[in-house]
Amino acid sequence: MPSRLRCLIVDDEMAAHYVLQHYLEKVDQLELVGNCYDALEAINFLHRQPVDVLFLDINMPQVTGLQLLQSLAHPPRVILTTAYSAFALESYEYGVVDYLLKPIELPRFLKAIDKVVASLETSRKQETTEVLPPQALVLKVDTDWVRIPYSELEYIQSWGNYIKLFTAQQMYLATMTMTEVERRLPSSQFMRIHKSYLIALSKIDRMSGNEVFMGKAVLPVGVTYRRELLDRLREIQ
Repeated sequence: MPSRLRCLIVDDEMAAHYVLQHYLEKVDQLELVGNCYDALEAINFLHRQPVDVLFLDINMPQVTGLQLLQSLAHPPRVILTTAYSAFALESYEYGVVDYLLKPIELPRFLKAIDKVVASLETSRKQETTEVLPPQALVLKVDTDWVRIPYSELEYIQSWGNYIKLFTAQQMYLATMTMTEVERRLPSSQFMRIHKSYLIALSKIDRMSGNEVFMGKAVLPVGVTYRRELLDRLREIQ
């Protein structure tokens, strides 16, 4: 862990920069290396210079803070700063360290920094320990956030601007593209078999011709996906 933590503030409000910068100056272990006023500026900054801690606002024009997080393959430790509490659950899906509600008080700010330091120390001690990947898909269904364990997810169907997610118990309808959900699922467990279907390989009962059978569901297999699906099924026998 570096002797001083390099910090970047990303917020479209000047007042937020002033408050955070004032707090940063009070902590010897922190060093402010940049101020960005929108997500695109922040992306360019992060490509040029390493950062240890990112203070990130959620509501920004053009690209939100959460969309910025989605675009980063290896984000630094993130402390979200926002005036809205509605995004709290969604934000933790992205592995943020803490979530500060504006107006931010100094004691609460210091507590968030303690969490960052503890997180970095834990990572340092576990560098040689395998980190288990997420075991569930978290997504918004209507007005609620739902956690669907990978072990329960059977298949996903494209449905216009939505996707249908099927488990043995029920179906969920969510606003998301097939490309996005495919990117979020582990490729070792899930595979696209058709432009409109993505399946859990372990849930396949059998395959016949250009169809797979999963319980009562019979799903089509696209011509371009058939060879890869056969290879994958041989691998897991």
